[in-house]
Amino acid sequence: MGKRILISADHGLALVYFLQTDVVPTLLEAGHQVLLLTDDELVPTLEARFGRPGLRFAGLRLKEARRYFYTVRHRAQYWLDFLRRAGASNRIPLGAVESFIQQVAFEAHARRRLILKFVLPYVALMRRFRAARQWVVRAQMRFTPHLYQDLFESFRPDLVVASTPGWRLDRYLLREAKLHHGVPTAAVIIGWDNTSSYSLPGAPVDWLNVWSEIQKQEAVLGSDWDPHRIHIGGIPTYDGYFRRQWVLPREEYFRRHGLDPSRKLIAYASTFVTFSPNFQNIQALARLVAEDRLHAPAQLLIRLHPNHFMDVPHFAAEREKVFDLARRLPHVHVVRPVPLGGSLGYYSGEDMDEKSSMMAHADVFTTVYSTMVVETAIHDSPIVSVCIDAPEPWPGKFTLRLSQIDHWPTHSRFLKSGAGEVAHDAETLRDALNRALTHPEARREARQRFVKQECTYTDGSAGKRTGAFLAGLV
Repeated sequence: MGKRILISADHGLALVYFLQTDVVPTLLEAGHQVLLLTDDELVPTLEARFGRPGLRFAGLRLKEARRYFYTVRHRAQYWLDFLRRAGASNRIPLGAVESFIQQVAFEAHARRRLILKFVLPYVALMRRFRAARQWVVRAQMRFTPHLYQDLFESFRPDLVVASTPGWRLDRYLLREAKLHHGVPTAAVIIGWDNTSSYSLPGAPVDWLNVWSEIQKQEAVLGSDWDPHRIHIGGIPTYDGYFRRQWVLPREEYFRRHGLDPSRKLIAYASTFVTFSPNFQNIQALARLVAEDRLHAPAQLLIRLHPNHFMDVPHFAAEREKVFDLARRLPHVHVVRPVPLGGSLGYYSGEDMDEKSSMMAHADVFTTVYSTMVVETAIHDSPIVSVCIDAPEPWPGKFTLRLSQIDHWPTHSRFLKSGAGEVAHDAETLRDALNRALTHPEARREARQRFVKQECTYTDGSAGKRTGAFLAGLV
């Protein structure tokens, strides 16, 4: 007899992970029923598009969850969440976590900065002692609202699955499942850097599904996970890349963006914008293309980041500068991410054909150590990480020098793999692009090893493997 599985998908990429892969179909084919919770405004759209027997949708009540966070002892919740994220064990590289702490310290108001001085010594204890880390994990449980009581009573799930182990607002659902209803829980890792960036679980989670042995070790050594409760399932979202199911024909893709088929295509994916402007990278690329300073005539296609469309002045200002640059310089084009709607914004799977085709047809793909270096390696296109320091920081915001982020765990692995190059100024960028244009096959074996290292399964089977793992838990 089939069981009931409740899934939390509070992010656009989580919707891709569960609905545009073999994960949920595998659960349904095993005879289980699935109730997927997501942004309330998206429920009708998702029902119309993905609805089928055994699969239902409901709202995740994100507004109520945010209200609880900001109105019920907000300061205590904030600092517990800070400790959770800052306090991973020093047995793993913590470059990303350290940058998070620096950002909090820089942007904190006077009172928060004062409290931080007393909090950081406890972070130092957490880095060394498991007991200090576990105290934080237990202390979080005092903040467990009854937001989903009716769903647990009506659906009666046998398993709750979330797209993080409580790192986002899904923590309230996972806590309620365990504390008030005694329901087993599981989490899947949807992001490449998640296990090295977000640290301890924000709720009790019984099982974890990760991409690779590397992520498993980060979870075990950094956040005290039981290795016997971690499953290496690969990354289902990339199955479509391995199958080449989303790639448009080159001619069709070039027509979509008004590209010149006689010119080489340099693609740039904006990223890391929370920590640094991207415009200096884009400008350097645009000038190389517009001034024909590469070995072959080229054109630039820029993919803006979802954050560029947030109602945040410095993100919006950079977006408009990029559009203006494209209007002024020849052979420069811009791609807008497709909005999903609701509170999930521009993080969506609506343009997987756009992303896949951009990576597949780029003669050189460039970005700032984005997860897309992994995705592009799958497409076997040359990769250059562009890390030119911004001449001016984000106004009033914490800003990192891009030349000094190669110690972040995922960034370091990319560099060590040899799957691509890094450029810190316009001249080294030009040289790296020319090498990639002249010898695109030079790093092919390194790209293949990198993909295997980070994704584990390269045959398009991760969705079925992950679905079977989750089905087996019930």
